[in-house]
Amino acid sequence: MTGELLRLLQPQPGLLASGETARAEVMSLRQVGQDFQMLLRLNLPNGNQAQLQASASQPLPPGSQVSVMQTDSSRLAVLVQQANASNIATLTRLDTSQVPVGTLLQGKVLTSQALPQASGEIASFRSLVSLLNSSQAGATLRIDSPRPLPVGSLLSALVQSDQSLRFVPLSGRQDQLAVAQLLANQQTQQASLPGVLNALQQIASSPDAGVELRASAERLLASLPDARQVSDAKGLAQALDSSGAFLEAKLLGSQVASLAPDLKAQLLRLVAQASAQAPGSTALNPAQLASTLARVLPGLARNALGMLGQVSPRQMPGAFPLPTRLLQSLEDSADLQQLLRLAAAAISRLQSHSLSSLQQTGTLENGNQQTTWQTEIPVRHGQEFIPLQVKLQREETPEQQAEREREPREPLEALWRIELAFDLAPLGPLQVQAQLLQGRLSGQLWAEHEQTARLIDSQLGTLRERLLARGLDVGDLECHPGTPPQGPRTRLEQRWVDETA
Repeated sequence: MTGELLRLLQPQPGLLASGETARAEVMSLRQVGQDFQMLLRLNLPNGNQAQLQASASQPLPPGSQVSVMQTDSSRLAVLVQQANASNIATLTRLDTSQVPVGTLLQGKVLTSQALPQASGEIASFRSLVSLLNSSQAGATLRIDSPRPLPVGSLLSALVQSDQSLRFVPLSGRQDQLAVAQLLANQQTQQASLPGVLNALQQIASSPDAGVELRASAERLLASLPDARQVSDAKGLAQALDSSGAFLEAKLLGSQVASLAPDLKAQLLRLVAQASAQAPGSTALNPAQLASTLARVLPGLARNALGMLGQVSPRQMPGAFPLPTRLLQSLEDSADLQQLLRLAAAAISRLQSHSLSSLQQTGTLENGNQQTTWQTEIPVRHGQEFIPLQVKLQREETPEQQAEREREPREPLEALWRIELAFDLAPLGPLQVQAQLLQGRLSGQLWAEHEQTARLIDSQLGTLRERLLARGLDVGDLECHPGTPPQGPRTRLEQRWVDETA
């Protein structure tokens, strides 16, 4: 690769003396028609750095280390004197010890070129693809394919061998990087539900609030379940259905009648009413309100696909439970701007649960299909509201999944995991993790207060008896002080003894 390959887009007089060389790194690459524009970071001999924009007929992948030299020509061209293969961060084959066969790779197409072909040969195209996930994230992959890959498009491909990939459709569930980016944005905007619920209590009792707004606040508060309702199977199922986790599915299925008690639907309706009544709120016209709601609704997922190049590929799935986060409470019951802020933060929190569910749904490394439902139910406890965070996971083998699709009933062979998190005075924060497999239940509990942990531990015998009375085969039941360990290697099933071994 010696010769006049790069041309400066803008003159840089005096940057380098004639015949002087310097090291440079390609920072970014963009294809414009048949040409390639690159941003170079130049390390000058005096220790300073400079950025240059250059164009070329051949692409140099981001991360390429090259030596450049200023020519005697008045055109201020930049010559690539040295660009060894070891200096170019381009992969022409995959290390299957790092990305095993069956790994789903995701990447963004940087360039696409038609390769020279002889008469009668099949057309072939070469592309540079920036990998966005796996241990090879950040590397550039050189791909030859029989069809051109659109520049800027996102690809998902299964590794079949060190030099072979099979492309798969880019669906929402496979595109975990987009979900991770959305989840990160939602978690910075969300706040715990008690903030808006306490504000609604003030609105419901305030004579200054509008009639429609006060009625909406009263309906929303009246629709929340109490502890007695969620302790009943039917009441718990109704509370889960109305938690907001299934709002989009209901809208998609035109289930308008079931939207009335839905928590997320009621909060969205409340935002619309409060924005209409907010005094002097010219910034809350319908068009801008729609723009605000777009930040907390799933439609943003479709618009964020082009941002994948900026997504951190190493972001772990959303932790459970979501941390407590309270915004500033209302200063007075007539502060509609604060109510809007709290309601939008509550919607973001519910959406964070939905995105966490999506992020943890898919095919596991062992080929099993995992489906996750995560949500939050505010439970009335006197004049207070206790957020009950719930996560349900079903894991089944491909054979079990096929059987379930043929037979509408749920197979008992599927592995179920249940996680609960809540803070109940005076016991303090509690977390429960349980798994159910073929009618056998095992569980662990964590209490942040050591006294509470001792109390629960003394009652585990009674809990076992009640579970046995319900027809369950009960395995290990334990209670620990503190919180469950977090991290990628502390999944629930790895902390239990395999009783079938």
